[in-house]
Amino acid sequence: MAAPWQGPFAMPMYRDWVPEAVRPWIYLLFALTFQLTGTYYLGATGQMVGSTGLMREDVMMVGMMGVVGVNMPFPFLFRFKFRFTNHQLLLAAASVIVVCNVATLFTTNVPVLCAIGYVAGFAKLCGTFECFSNIRLWISPKQIFGVFLPSIYIVILGAQGLCTWLTQQLTYYYSWQAMNWFMTAVLIVLMLIVMCFTKNFRFMKPLPLVSLDWLGCLLWSTLMVEVIWLFIYGEYYNWTDSPLWRAVALAVPVTLAVTVGRMRHIRHPYIEAGLWRHSRLVAILAMFAIAEMMNATPRVLLNTLTGGVLHWGMMTTTSLNLWEVAGSALGCGMTIAWTLWVRRPFTQLLTVGFVMLLMHQVMMYFYVSPTLNVERLVLPTVLRTAGYAVFFSTMTLYLKELIEFPAFFMALTMSGFIRNGVVESVFTGIYSHHLRYFIADTAARGQHYDLPQTLMIAVKQSYGWVCIVGLVLLLLMMVYEFQPVRSTVRKMPHLNVLRRTYVKQLRHDRQAAT
Repeated sequence: MAAPWQGPFAMPMYRDWVPEAVRPWIYLLFALTFQLTGTYYLGATGQMVGSTGLMREDVMMVGMMGVVGVNMPFPFLFRFKFRFTNHQLLLAAASVIVVCNVATLFTTNVPVLCAIGYVAGFAKLCGTFECFSNIRLWISPKQIFGVFLPSIYIVILGAQGLCTWLTQQLTYYYSWQAMNWFMTAVLIVLMLIVMCFTKNFRFMKPLPLVSLDWLGCLLWSTLMVEVIWLFIYGEYYNWTDSPLWRAVALAVPVTLAVTVGRMRHIRHPYIEAGLWRHSRLVAILAMFAIAEMMNATPRVLLNTLTGGVLHWGMMTTTSLNLWEVAGSALGCGMTIAWTLWVRRPFTQLLTVGFVMLLMHQVMMYFYVSPTLNVERLVLPTVLRTAGYAVFFSTMTLYLKELIEFPAFFMALTMSGFIRNGVVESVFTGIYSHHLRYFIADTAARGQHYDLPQTLMIAVKQSYGWVCIVGLVLLLLMMVYEFQPVRSTVRKMPHLNVLRRTYVKQLRHDRQAAT
């Protein structure tokens, strides 16, 4: 059997009696399972607020800590893979998440819950990466990154909508704790399958876990948490009127200065300082921010419309989560088709994705009315999620063309500062603030509107401004020539090539130390 890191697809970590045809499907199911995990499942936010006595902001903060945790392991993933076996990594990731899921149910201390969420998110990405890294040649035998990346994003982005739908179903029929217990049971089954179906197969000599910048990881995580906290709790503390909010705001530049200063003066920082000097990287991060801005409107504006104006229940809107899964699959499928058959510049596909995001905002502007029914939201939901998937996949492909392995995974963390929590929280806070401003402005005009009518007017005004900003950005995208570094998409490197890179690095470190 050929070695999995340099020949045709094979999975020698399985025991011999496991049929080869089902082996990659099991790992794909494992990846989906890891993506469905969490600690506080935000699909049941209202029920958790009422049951635990926590504020809505507290629940959101705990949920976002899981998102931060998911973003931080990227620079360490290949080092973990070259040190531990697949069997060990999967069992460790699943065990950590099980403990976090259960521990969440027995405390309401927000700092403890935040720490648990962060650890669970960290383990979640480690487990997901280990699954996908072993079936990459099954997904794309020719190692085409433009096929592999959108394929895994079908699972990653689709799991977000599926997780919310599953959470709401279990919460409606049982309680919000049911999702924690359900995922705990599923993970225990996963661990049993791993123990029975796989063995401790080591495909290369293990590399020691040295030169890993754990402190840098902690500092960057702290910076993300501080920024997220400012915008999640901004409305609650009335922004700069609160001494606590001002103190955290002052801590952000201090943390940034310490983090950047340390990054520039150590041998192997968590993120290389040279990556920030890529001019194209700044443009890519800005495009990620634009996508998050357009994708964040449902979290505030749509929820305000359906809850405050239309008074829809949780089970009325839950079907939209399944349409989000369909939209994500459509967007990723478009990217794969563009790579394999269309073969046109990815700038055109990027424009198509942004137009789909903009069409969602325009349709919602005209749909805001007291007679809106849930069926009319299907098309805007599919357009938004498909456009976001196209944008997400295409920008990551651009990132791949700009940065070589293994620094690409550092760049993924940098883009994660934008797309994994920070910008989402920033624009959620901005939309909430402007919604409150429009409500106060309408009330101050002395017009005879009741609360639902005032909310509806404020939501419509907010969507209108998003449409205007989106049109301006679309014009800028059409004017600005944004092309990748190369005209062709690189192939994924073999694991033995990456391992040689790390071995050279370790040898150089030993020589420098002596």
